[in-house]
Amino acid sequence: MTPVTVIGLDGRALSPWASQRLAAATLVVGAPRHLDAVAVPPRARRHELADLAAGLAAIREHSGPVVVLASGDPGFFGILRVLRAEGLDVEVAPAVSSVSAAFALAGVSWDDAVVVSAHGRGLSRALNACRALPKVAVLTGPGGGPAQLGAGLHGWPRRLVVVERVGTTEQRVSECTPEQAGAREWDEPNVVLSLAPGAGQRGWVWPARQVPAGWGLGEERFEHRDSMVSKSEVRASVLAVLGPGLGDLVWDIGCGSGSVGVECARFAAAVVAVDRDREQCERARRNAAAHGVEVRVLPGEAPEVLGVLPAPDAVFVGGGGVATVAAAADRGPRAIAVALAAVDRVAAVRDALRERGYAVEGTQLLAARLSDLPDGSWRLAATNPVFLVWGRR
Repeated sequence: MTPVTVIGLDGRALSPWASQRLAAATLVVGAPRHLDAVAVPPRARRHELADLAAGLAAIREHSGPVVVLASGDPGFFGILRVLRAEGLDVEVAPAVSSVSAAFALAGVSWDDAVVVSAHGRGLSRALNACRALPKVAVLTGPGGGPAQLGAGLHGWPRRLVVVERVGTTEQRVSECTPEQAGAREWDEPNVVLSLAPGAGQRGWVWPARQVPAGWGLGEERFEHRDSMVSKSEVRASVLAVLGPGLGDLVWDIGCGSGSVGVECARFAAAVVAVDRDREQCERARRNAAAHGVEVRVLPGEAPEVLGVLPAPDAVFVGGGGVATVAAAADRGPRAIAVALAAVDRVAAVRDALRERGYAVEGTQLLAARLSDLPDGSWRLAATNPVFLVWGRR
């Protein structure tokens, strides 16, 4: 079969090589806006790409030269992967990607940015990336555009740059708050940049590293009141249960110093932390800032405050009792970890999780740390025992 040539479009004139391939084509496949943007040869059959399966069938059944028109760089969240998966012989004439164009139009460097797609994939993971990270580009789609992103980012300090009809003569660049984005309609196709205040650091690799250099950090790495901070051994176990990562939203309930939330945020998860003590809330904010991560901290009494929070993927309960555990489980996270100081509360937590469909496990965490003695030898210094109960779906 003659190779399929994929030509990317960004609003500029085609290269001579791409023009030659287009002129020789006997089948040209693309969205209506792409077919209208180029000079399709009169002898070539036009196939509007409304249905991907039908488009692929038309390509496979055609015996002559085929051109597929696409937006920007077809190898970046584009159709190239699909064509390769079909076993087709593909050559590519890329254009400037919509993400690169959007950052250029905004005058913002993007070697330290994360790029996510909400096109045909649902919105929640892309939204959580915007909540967690300071510089994110979102490839949007129906039901996951600027208005929906703006609504989901309400309360997070973000500046949005929206490029509408990217790569066309009607291209428009707008800068707004999440609230403003959520209150208006936007033309498609569009790309959204989510930018935190002061976002930007000099990058050396792309995409930027999203896994921290270490975890289960020592308590001395956090500001705390009267040693009210989860011990490192407990936090390491909690992280293993929750498995936080990019695209996740984690609740840290009864956050205290916020050490668990901060550790989850270091894995690029979005984090909402709650505590009834406003002084502790301020302490949690300072700890997040000291570690260079974003944790949205809300004062409030659990479980009442949980009803206004966006749905979580994972939850840590460090305070609030069985009613809080039950309310969190009712929101359907994949994992819940509960730290308890008293053994007589374990059964009630276990039962609350089981009643809501969770497979429940638990352990007692009792660490004895090596501590220096005056003569230079070591002794074992015991930490207070903690009962960790967790449920997974």
